Amino acid sequence: MDPGRQVFTVDLLERYAAKGRGVITCMAAGNDVIILGTSKGWVIRHDFGVGDSYDIDLSAGRPGDQSIHRVFVDPGGSHCIATVVGSGGADTFYTHAKWSKPRLLSKLKGIVVNAVAWNRQQITEASTKEVILGTDNGQLYEIAVDEKDKKEKYVKFLFEMVEIPEAFTGLQMETTSVPSGTRYYIMAVTPTRLYSFTGFGSLETVFAGYLDRAVHFMTLPGEIPNSELHYYIKQRRAVHFAWLSGVGIYHGDLNFGAQHSSSNGDENFVENKALLINSKLSDGADAVKPSSMALSEFHFLLLVGNKVKVVNRISEQIIEELQFDQTSESVSRGVIGLCSDATAGLFYAYDQNSIFQVSVNDEGRDMWKVYLDMKEYAAALANCRDPLQRDQVYVLQAEAAFASKDYLRAASFYAKINYILSFEEITLKFITVSEQDALRTFLLRKIDNLAKGDKCQITMISTWATELYLDKINRLLLEDETALDSHDSEYQSIIKEFCAFLSDCKDVLDEATTMKLLESYGRVEELVFFASLKEQYEIVIHHYIQQGEAKKALEVLQKPSVPLDLQYKFAPDLIMLDAYETVESWMTTNKLNPRKLIPAMMRYSSEPHAKNETHEVIKYLEYCVHRLHNEDPGVHNLLLTLYAKQEDDSALLRFLQCKFGKGRENGPDFFYDPKYALRLCLKEKRMRACVHIYSMMSMHEEAVALALQVDPELAMAEADKVEDDEDLRKKLWLMVAKHVIEQEKGAKRDNIRKAIAFLKETDGLLKIEDILPFFPDFALIDDFKEAICSSLEDYNKQIELLKEEMNDATHGADNIRNDISALAQRYAVIECEEECGVCKRKILTAGREYQTRGYTSVGPMPPFYVFPCGHAFHSHCLIAHVTRCTNEAQAEYILDLQKQITLLGGETSRDSNGSLTEESISSMTPVDKLRSQLDDAIASECPFCGELMIREISLPFILPEEAYQVTSWEIKPHNLTNLRSLSMPL
Repeated sequence: MDPGRQVFTVDLLERYAAKGRGVITCMAAGNDVIILGTSKGWVIRHDFGVGDSYDIDLSAGRPGDQSIHRVFVDPGGSHCIATVVGSGGADTFYTHAKWSKPRLLSKLKGIVVNAVAWNRQQITEASTKEVILGTDNGQLYEIAVDEKDKKEKYVKFLFEMVEIPEAFTGLQMETTSVPSGTRYYIMAVTPTRLYSFTGFGSLETVFAGYLDRAVHFMTLPGEIPNSELHYYIKQRRAVHFAWLSGVGIYHGDLNFGAQHSSSNGDENFVENKALLINSKLSDGADAVKPSSMALSEFHFLLLVGNKVKVVNRISEQIIEELQFDQTSESVSRGVIGLCSDATAGLFYAYDQNSIFQVSVNDEGRDMWKVYLDMKEYAAALANCRDPLQRDQVYVLQAEAAFASKDYLRAASFYAKINYILSFEEITLKFITVSEQDALRTFLLRKIDNLAKGDKCQITMISTWATELYLDKINRLLLEDETALDSHDSEYQSIIKEFCAFLSDCKDVLDEATTMKLLESYGRVEELVFFASLKEQYEIVIHHYIQQGEAKKALEVLQKPSVPLDLQYKFAPDLIMLDAYETVESWMTTNKLNPRKLIPAMMRYSSEPHAKNETHEVIKYLEYCVHRLHNEDPGVHNLLLTLYAKQEDDSALLRFLQCKFGKGRENGPDFFYDPKYALRLCLKEKRMRACVHIYSMMSMHEEAVALALQVDPELAMAEADKVEDDEDLRKKLWLMVAKHVIEQEKGAKRDNIRKAIAFLKETDGLLKIEDILPFFPDFALIDDFKEAICSSLEDYNKQIELLKEEMNDATHGADNIRNDISALAQRYAVIECEEECGVCKRKILTAGREYQTRGYTSVGPMPPFYVFPCGHAFHSHCLIAHVTRCTNEAQAEYILDLQKQITLLGGETSRDSNGSLTEESISSMTPVDKLRSQLDDAIASECPFCGELMIREISLPFILPEEAYQVTSWEIKPHNLTNLRSLSMPL
């Protein structure tokens, strides 16, 4: 321990704490509350939390001298129990922090209470819950008091020691909640024994169980004036206990979760038991027994004479001695006792007049060193406060393991050291003893313990560890040649460990350096593994191809992080290695561009294949064309080429007839090059395919000519495909007919009969006269008699039809002449009051001569128009109205006709009665023609009943040129500034 720093210090808290009420006889503390008992029967309460104190006289009404035997206060400082002993016997009182008067516990009349156990887990400010009282005649009682009841709820007898009726001098109770209820743990001490009780249910049930079974206890010899039992409380739970007995201090750890059953009672919940004998507390002289004690986390405070010796609970060494500043009158009796406040974490000592406070100043600061001296390394590490302290623990652990030649364990501890020993010193230790495995272990653990920011150091150590792994692998191979074949050998284990190391350190190892190391040691498998970790897929794939493992190479290529360029680069090798797996891989990879795979497919296609073998390239190309709807001409041309080289041309013909652009707007029917396809099919002598290509290119004559060399039926089918060009269709059928006639080698009569039968297949397109030139000149007419007669009959029927059509035309012409004559005689009756539809003046008005543009009246009336509907218009009014209402182009046309008529002038040629005849029509002058055109333009229909009126519906009420009239209707505000205000009388 550091002698310069005191862990425990003593301060005088109050000099005359008894306030003249006698001398202090006993003391208790809890939650910054101190309860004192005096020799005159007074209980004095000091509440340091609120700064208050008051006195209670428990001797009132009792004869003779009265003294407070014991006082007890709960951990919360609210409940107090005190026992008064005098000439009149013993009485026990209960008082609450809020009460001004105590309450006598009448059922305990005459019983001296020596010890109290509080239920720390369940006690509240308002209620004590279960409380156990220990008496000087060896009995245990249970009581409970509520603050509002002003008296005890009950007092129950629990237990009595019959074998040795000793007084109970210390009691402690702890409870835990279990599924079946509450479990109680009770410890009680007498001057010579430590008892332990445990059970479920209630306290009464727990102690009733010991009527049928023995009580567990431990006996220690020796006598002591006051045997004490203390618990150290941490977070409201007892974790250590200490019993001040006649021979020393019996102590240990408490484990209230243990469910052990043993003959030793305290083993139910007591662990790590030890005994500190009194002889260790003296310096060779006679052992002096402590008169009182207190228990802290790591120390015992023992009152020996007028001093407090502080003993470390772990090392059992005295670390400090505390002196008290006593008054002269108190020196004679000395310090009476110690007590502790578990809630506040303070300790107190008291004599007849004064209270002393013992404060703890970080008592665990040097416990790491205590545990380290005892070689309890785990506990030492748990109590270390800084890295330097931990390093000292690791150094001792490492050196101890190194000295015992446990080098691997030593390496693990050395790796945790950061300050005391350097990296170089530690590595030299292992190199000196030639422990490569331990050195490797040290390096691996060092990597784990380094911070992520030490990238350079991590990389260097990882590289060194890599070399050590490789060296270990080589040494194992040299030692055991069968290690490669054994699956459970150390060699296989180190290989797995090395691969795991590479996987963990892939981000910190230098790529180039590591690969060179692996290559220099000949570790190809590990090189490939590391390359895969570093995403150097090209190396990995190349290795698998060299090993003939196409499937593994394809699995690597399928990874999303692998660039597509590697697919194209290795495609030629992979398809030659395993065409089926390669093509299957291509078909599952949708991002591939088939055009870039053409070189690989060409290489595969150039190799010979068995007749019934599935052509993998054709399978892939068909997948691209039909499933992926690929439109690349190169892909289609390659597929066409492979089809053309097959013996069976059915697949080729199906491919040529397939319309790949079907269903798309303006989509083409094919994507291959037709000229290339034609050349290829001609070269490979696929004539049917050539016929189809000619037809597709609209080269029907070539298609029919080639089809005639293959199959006349095919030629006929090709000739029938031409539907929009009758002449071409006839020409094609003539080619077929000529070929059919020339190919017939039988008798001439059979030849002629077959030719005539062929005419029937053309559905009347060819006549006998069309095919006669193809026959020889010496053919007999008798052979054609039937066909010629049939042809003549057809011509006769056509002549009759023409005659009927001519007669119908003649009758039609006569009817037209009659209509013209009747039209010339048509007239209309005009009433004298009839008005012009535009100007509303009378049509038959006599007066001055009207001169209009294009027309001149020849009589007293102006020229006018009368329509069958009854509407009549002056000519100039009708011209003006139509010009205004029609579109701009028609209006300009009318004005142009008027201008031409005006320029030409003249009169219309009419016969004597003014009617137009055929002769007059044929002899019309240009002016008359212009006037006729003008009539057609303005008087083809009535403007009020025809289309002109219908179009006016969509015209606006106000035309754009009349916009000025709109502004004239706008209401503008007047200037109101000059208006007078008139006062209106109310």
